[in-house]
Amino acid sequence: MEKLKCMVPESMKRKVAASSTDDLPSLSSSLLHLFLSLPQFHQLISELAGDPKNQTGLCGKNKDAALDLKHKGNQCYSTGDHSQALRCYSQALRLAPIDAHDIGKNLVATLYLNRASLFHKMGLLMESLRDCSRALEISPSYAKVWYRRGKVNATLGNYEDAVHDLTIAKNMEPSLGGKKQIESELDILAQHHENKSAKPVHHSQKSVGIPDVPQQINLHCVRTPDKGRGMASQSDISQASLIHTEEPYAMVILKHCRETHCHYCLNELPADTIPCISCSLPLYCSQHCQVRAGGKIRISYSSETNICKKNSDSIGEYVPDITVDSNFDPKLECIPEHKHECQGVHWPAILPSDVVLAGRVVVKSMEQKGQYTEVPNFLETLGLCESYSKMPPDSKLELHLYSIVVLFCLQDSYSSELSINGESTSRIVILLSQIRVNSMAIVCMKSSDFSDQQDWFQKFSSGQAEAASSVEQVGQWDCKDRLRFLQEEYFFRCQCRGCSEVNASDLVISAFCCVNPVCSGVVLDNLVANREKQKPKIPETASVESHLQVPELNDFDIKKVAHISLDETCSSLLRIDSGYCLKCGSYCNLASRSEVVNKALMHLRRLQDSMASKDICSKILSDALRSLGLLRSVLHAYNKTIAETEDNLAKAFCLNGDLLPARDHCKASIEILEKLYGPNHIVIGHELVKLSSIQLSLGDRSAVDNINRLSMIFSKYYGPHAAILFPYLLFLERESSNMIR
Repeated sequence: MEKLKCMVPESMKRKVAASSTDDLPSLSSSLLHLFLSLPQFHQLISELAGDPKNQTGLCGKNKDAALDLKHKGNQCYSTGDHSQALRCYSQALRLAPIDAHDIGKNLVATLYLNRASLFHKMGLLMESLRDCSRALEISPSYAKVWYRRGKVNATLGNYEDAVHDLTIAKNMEPSLGGKKQIESELDILAQHHENKSAKPVHHSQKSVGIPDVPQQINLHCVRTPDKGRGMASQSDISQASLIHTEEPYAMVILKHCRETHCHYCLNELPADTIPCISCSLPLYCSQHCQVRAGGKIRISYSSETNICKKNSDSIGEYVPDITVDSNFDPKLECIPEHKHECQGVHWPAILPSDVVLAGRVVVKSMEQKGQYTEVPNFLETLGLCESYSKMPPDSKLELHLYSIVVLFCLQDSYSSELSINGESTSRIVILLSQIRVNSMAIVCMKSSDFSDQQDWFQKFSSGQAEAASSVEQVGQWDCKDRLRFLQEEYFFRCQCRGCSEVNASDLVISAFCCVNPVCSGVVLDNLVANREKQKPKIPETASVESHLQVPELNDFDIKKVAHISLDETCSSLLRIDSGYCLKCGSYCNLASRSEVVNKALMHLRRLQDSMASKDICSKILSDALRSLGLLRSVLHAYNKTIAETEDNLAKAFCLNGDLLPARDHCKASIEILEKLYGPNHIVIGHELVKLSSIQLSLGDRSAVDNINRLSMIFSKYYGPHAAILFPYLLFLERESSNMIR
C-alpha cells in the first residue's frame, strides 16, 4: 500500500488534502484512473484476491499440510504431549478440505474423531461429545466415531445414549474382532448400570445462567444539530438499568483476537474450536456461529451406507438426531457475513479490520436490497455521521486507496457485476469515514476460572493471582489526554461539564505540589496549564463534580488547591500559570522536579519487572519505597502516579507474604483515587476487592464493611450481572458472612 501511495503525484495529493465530501466523486474517479494505469496496482489486486484453486494460498485449504499436522498430533498424543496434540489437530481441521479423504475415511471426520479421543483422555467430556457429533454429521457410518461417542456417554452417565451408540458401532463395524470387543463393552456397561443408577447428563454444555434482564427503558428519538440520532428517556432511569439493545449492522473481529475469540459472536473460543468449511481463516465457538457466519453449505456423501437399514426402528429414530445438523433454521433471516470473503481469498486476512468491515456492510446492504451492481449511498441508508473533511491528508489518501482496493476484491469474490467508478468509490470512502467514528470496540470482560475459589483467594492474598481489573475508561485520564484522544480518533470535542469547567480532579491528577510545605495548592506543567486555560467556565460554587460520568460530588473542592477570585461582574476567575502555585502563587522549578520524578519512576519500573518474574529482592523493594517518598515530596498528594505507586507496592508486599504493609499501601492508594473519582466509582470497587482480600487473610473485621461497599459499587455498575462477570464477589460475600458469624 505504501508503494502505491508514493506513486500518487504531489498535485493529486494536494487535491486530496484539500478535498471535502462534495469533491469525492470527481477526485475518486481521477484516483481510480491513476491506479488502473499502474501494473503494481493490478499485481496487488491479484495477490489479495488469491486463487481459490490454489491450495497453498494464505487462507485456502491444504490437504497435505492437514495430513502432516494430523500425523504430528498422533505422535504427540502417543507421547502424552496433549496440549501440543490439541494444537495440531485443531490446526489440521482449519486446513483440511471438507471433501478430502485419508485411508478411505473423510479427513475432517477423522480429525474430529482424533480430537474427540484426545478430549476424552484429557477429561473434557462435553468437548469430546460435541466433536463426535460433528464427525457423524460428516460421516454417519463411521463406526469408530459411534464407538467413541458411546464411551464418552458412558463416562457421562448417559446410559441409554451409550447403549445406542455402541450398538450402532457394533452394527457398522466390519471386522468380527471389533464386533466382539464392542459386545464386551455393552455387557460391562449393562452390569455397571445394574449396580449403579447413573444420573444422565444433558448433551448441552452447562453454562452459568444470566438473570432476567430488567424491563427496557422507554426511549424516544431526539434529533439535534450536533447529533444525527439521539435518544431520551421518558422516565427516570435507575442505576444499572438496561437502557437500549441493538443488533450491530455488521461486525468483524480484530486481528489480535483471531486465534482466541469466535469470529461471529466474539465470545472466547472453547477448546473444541470449529473452522470455516471453505477457508482456513475464521474460528468459531459452535456450529451455530459457523453456519450464521458462512451460510449453510450442503455436502453430498453418496458413498455413505444408509445406516438406518442396519439398525432397529428405535435406533433408526435416534440416528438422525445425531447425524443431521440442527444448527440451521431455514426460517431465520440470515445474511452470511463471511461467505464473500471465503474460498481462500487473501484480502480478509491482510487488509485492516475496518476495511474488511466496510466490505461486510456493502455486501449486507446489497443482499437486503437484492441488487448487486451498485454500491448503496450509505449517508442515506445508515444515517451515521462521517468525518472525511476533518481527516489529515494521509488518512484521506489511505481511505481512497482502500476504497478502490476493497471494491475490486468484492468484484472478484462476490459480484462480478459490481460497478466500479468514481461514484461507487466515493461511497466507500464515506463508509470508511463513518466506520472510523461510529464503530464500537467490544470488550469481553472475562474472569478467571473460579471453580476453586478458596485456592484463588489464597493465591490472591499472596499476590500470585489478580482479580479481573476494569478496562481503564477515557474518563479516568487527565483532561488533555481525554480531549486529544477524542479529537484524534473520533474528531469529536467533548463539551461535558468535566471537560468544559475547571474542576479539582483535573487540576490535581497530574500536578506537582507547592514548594511551601504548608500550602495545599497545585502547580501545573505547561501542557496541563494551557489545557485548563482553554476551559471556558469555572464553577461559581465551591464544590466541583468529578469529571467522570457518575454524578457525584468529590469530597474536596477547588478552593483547597487553587485560589478563586471574583471580578467586578461576580463571575469566577482562576489565574492559571505554568510553574506557579494556583493557591499561593509561589514559583516552582518544574525542570528539577521532573528529573526527580523520572529517577523515581526508573526504580518503580524495576519493581514491576521483578514482580512479573516473582523475584523481589529487598534492595528493589527498599528502592521503590524511597522512590515513593521522592514522588510524595514533589508531586501533589492526590497525583494519580502516587496512587499507582502505592498499588504496586501493595502487590509487591503481597508477593513477599508481608500483608500488613500491603494493606496500608492499598488503603493509601484508595484514599487518593477517592479524591480523583469519588467514593463510589468502579475503580474504587476493584481496589476494595484487593483490600478486603488482604483484610480477610489478616482476620481484619473491617473487611466486612469493605465487602458490603464493593458489592454496592459493582451492583451499581453491572446490576444483576455483577456476580456472573466477577465470580469472586460471591466468595467475598460468603467469607464476610462467615466472619460476622
